[in-house]
Order: sequence, then C-alpha cells, then structure tokens
Amino acid sequence: MSEQAKEAQVENPALDRYECRACGYVYEPEKGDDSHDVDPGTPFAELSITWRCPVCTAKKAAFVNIGPAGTASGFQQNLGYGLGVNGLTPGQKNILIFGALGLGFLFFISLYGLQ
Repeated sequence: MSEQAKEAQVENPALDRYECRACGYVYEPEKGDDSHDVDPGTPFAELSITWRCPVCTAKKAAFVNIGPAGTASGFQQNLGYGLGVNGLTPGQKNILIFGALGLGFLFFISLYGLQ
C-alpha cells in the first residue's frame, strides 16, 4: 500500500473504531453490530443516539475514538521514540513478544539435550 493511501485511510474518520470506556468493547464500522441490527459499513457517527453498547449497555457518549484498525497504538508524537517498536502495530508487537518467548522456551528445552 502506498504512503498516500495509508494517509488517506488514517484521515478518514468514518473508518475509525470506537472503544467503550466502561467495558472495553470496540465498535468496528466494517463489522457493524449484529445484536442491534446495525449493518456492516455503518460509521459510528451514523448510529442512533439511543444505541447502546452490546456488552454493558453504556450510552454512545461513553465511547472514545481509538482510530482505524491496524494503526500503531499510542500518541502520534511518541511513535518516533524507543528502539523502533513504538511504530509497530499491535499485531506486529504480538508476533515480536510471543516469538521471543517461544524462542526462549526452545533454547531452555534444548539445555536438556546437553550431556
């Protein structure tokens, strides 16, 4: 994906996900909400004012914008710091963390092969 396409995706607020501050449920416009008959592709702004969180029934005002899916977590100005891991997406961070744990476990188990 080109850099311009990535910037256009980030700047489109209709694709932004919203997280419930009460329970952590994330409303994703691409998926919609089956429990309230909200069709996939419906932006959060177009949900009715009476829409409630399907998990904890919190009001729509209890949701906060967390940006589009696949973006690096954290404040934009802080993503340049650290050893390069601040710019990783959550999925990339999971691979890095659990991959390192798996590799460490394999090294530990390989010690049993020593005589």
